Amino acid sequence: MPTTGLSPEILKLRDLAAEVALTDLRPNAEATDRDAAWPAAGMKRLAECGLTALHIPRRLGGHEQGLLALAVIAEELAQGCSSGAMCFAMHSVATKVLGTRPTPDQEERFLRPIAEGRHISSLALSEPGTGAHFFLPRVQFRPDGDSYVLEGEKSFITSGGHADSYVLSAVPPGAELDPGAFTCLALEANTPGMEWRQDWHGFGMRGNSSRGLGLNQVRVPRANLLGAEGDQIWYVFEIIAPAFLIAIAGVYLGIARASLDTAVSHLKARRHVHTGETLSDTPVLWHEVAQAWTEVEATRRLIYHAAALADAGSAQAPLALFAAKIKVAQTVTAVTETAMILMGGKGYADNSDVGRFHRDARAAHVMAPTSHLLKTWLGRSLLGLPLL
Repeated sequence: MPTTGLSPEILKLRDLAAEVALTDLRPNAEATDRDAAWPAAGMKRLAECGLTALHIPRRLGGHEQGLLALAVIAEELAQGCSSGAMCFAMHSVATKVLGTRPTPDQEERFLRPIAEGRHISSLALSEPGTGAHFFLPRVQFRPDGDSYVLEGEKSFITSGGHADSYVLSAVPPGAELDPGAFTCLALEANTPGMEWRQDWHGFGMRGNSSRGLGLNQVRVPRANLLGAEGDQIWYVFEIIAPAFLIAIAGVYLGIARASLDTAVSHLKARRHVHTGETLSDTPVLWHEVAQAWTEVEATRRLIYHAAALADAGSAQAPLALFAAKIKVAQTVTAVTETAMILMGGKGYADNSDVGRFHRDARAAHVMAPTSHLLKTWLGRSLLGLPLL
């Protein structure tokens, strides 16, 4: 793993994440996938060791780190368990939103408990009707006294039913097609009117507990409004999208790296009894390993570059962020495919690590914002056209 450009604090956090991945996430990864079980023990350990406080201000007990640290840690955690890393990633993005413009009350009710390892959050942005266009919610909110009343349906909520809070998007009635009406609220778990839908069983990333949520006259205190009403398209492109793109890019980079490392270990160990040679002695396979390694390293550089630009507030950050998620989706699908081929029957076996990586990787292109949508945004940006 490269260390150039990483601060001593990030390196220390990376080492901690690597330890948790090895000792807490990896031993349960197969069962998490097989049973589609939310990684409760892993998330508890991440909270106990302080990693879930990655973006919390130091004055509240957190690490006050930016997106570069998020990319580094997400990659390390994915070495242990893809689902555990993704649950951590979505918690981290939610934490970034909660911590952007918090009131003193929100600091005490949300940020400080996160810093103390007592609170896990997640995102509730996607909806069944708008798909990849997460910035156009149809869930409606209306003021009622000291509360907002929510009506509608959310989908694909990571850690659904397990998190302590959810950063939820909504719009006032009649503004469903107006991105400028996008509003964020903190929805606390077990609020009356929340109706969790049945578990969603995916092809990969099976431990995410990705679930739908019905909102039936759900009352949220006005004190849970994040920022101000109606001006929060800013949240989408300045806070949510950058953190989300880097978080999932880090996870999928970690999956690519883990699959390549597993395949390389296999090539070194697998020996033909009739020749005494290992698979690593086969010249044609050298090319496959070299190409896969090159893709992983180049993708990492792009992700780190994008994260660093975002942390610096560069005007060029959106271009790099869009490209980073596009590239990591291409890389992880290609590298896991190569790893499956290099592993042969061992990789194709039921419940193999590489088989799990191969399935987990397939979500990279379709997780919103999808690769197609990001290419649209990137192309329009390069041509001087508005994103929306």
